[in-house]
Amino acid sequence: MSLDQNSSIPLHIQLKDVIEEGVTKGVFSGQIPSERKFMEKYDVSRSTVRAAISLLVQEGILEKRHGKGTFVSLKPIHDWLGNLSSTTETIRQMGMRPGAKLVTHYRTVPSTYIRERTGFEEAYFIKRVRYADDIPIGVERHYYPVEIGKELIQYDLDNATLYDLVENELGIQFAEANQTIKSGPLLNEDKGYLEISPQNHVLIAERIIKDQKNDIIEMEEAFYRSDMYAFELNLSRKFG
Repeated sequence: MSLDQNSSIPLHIQLKDVIEEGVTKGVFSGQIPSERKFMEKYDVSRSTVRAAISLLVQEGILEKRHGKGTFVSLKPIHDWLGNLSSTTETIRQMGMRPGAKLVTHYRTVPSTYIRERTGFEEAYFIKRVRYADDIPIGVERHYYPVEIGKELIQYDLDNATLYDLVENELGIQFAEANQTIKSGPLLNEDKGYLEISPQNHVLIAERIIKDQKNDIIEMEEAFYRSDMYAFELNLSRKFG
């Protein structure tokens, strides 16, 4: 595709559109071609190429890495609200490979906040780092009734979906969940797990899941990288 030198649309906008289309169609992935290659292919100046790339960086489509070049930004992982799906399912739906690493697990007396939200005087705590294509995207902190947690930890939690284990192995059927989302910092003890600046805020998703008897099965506090995780909410209006 060539640029129209006689068009009223500025060349850097035309080039921006070309590069963006290439990203969308998968022509560009990882590191994009050098400025000189764009100059030669589209017969434009260096300033035109830089202006086009600058706009794409501002829009989050490209990212500059100091000393390395310009790269296609990581594809965000979308979590559709309204569906009780696991992080594993969400990552797979986005065409990425899910992964997990168990950090720690133990029986604990939860904080006052957790006790007030769940009624758990004691809980079993499980913490995992979640990955998408081997990139750390989040830290998930789970609180379970003690007996459920003790059963879960018998499984290989580096290679398992907790939701699947609870439903398929323990025979507990989920009935409903309540979720809140906000922005905030990572907990100090978790700042080393994600490849982001300690000053960066993350998306914090808090979810409480109940079974068919209306008993709370799990409370989860999940801290996700905001550059890789996005929540999408589908709304509809009823008429009549």
